[in-house]
Amino acid sequence: MALIKWEPFNEIDRFFENFPPLAKVGWDLAVDVYEKDNTLVAEMNLPGIDPEKISISVEDGYLRVAGSREESKEEKKKHFYSKEIRRGSFERVVRLPSVVQKDKVTAEYKNGALRITLPKAKEIAKEKIKVQIKK
Repeated sequence: MALIKWEPFNEIDRFFENFPPLAKVGWDLAVDVYEKDNTLVAEMNLPGIDPEKISISVEDGYLRVAGSREESKEEKKKHFYSKEIRRGSFERVVRLPSVVQKDKVTAEYKNGALRITLPKAKEIAKEKIKVQIKK
């Protein structure tokens, strides 16, 4: 009888290949971030979201957009054949490529599109300092 080498990790891979895809919790937001006229701009599509349910913050070099789309009471009474519109909470955090002026960040929500304008701050001048070593 020939010996066959058993690869346990191959068994794990095979298990997950045959496993049905898991439903995502929450949802991802596609975001475009670009620079125009010394200003960073972040754009994302959020159709059907109440602007009052959107939270935007800038902290430690990151832009955070969070919110929710809640199911209405009317929807609970319906018998759906297909239900593809995502509901529930969402969050997207994006690392900003530059330092921004936090107090001048603005946002506009129009026709389901969110546009966040983040004016760039002047870079902090990096000084070279000489450190004296104590003897």
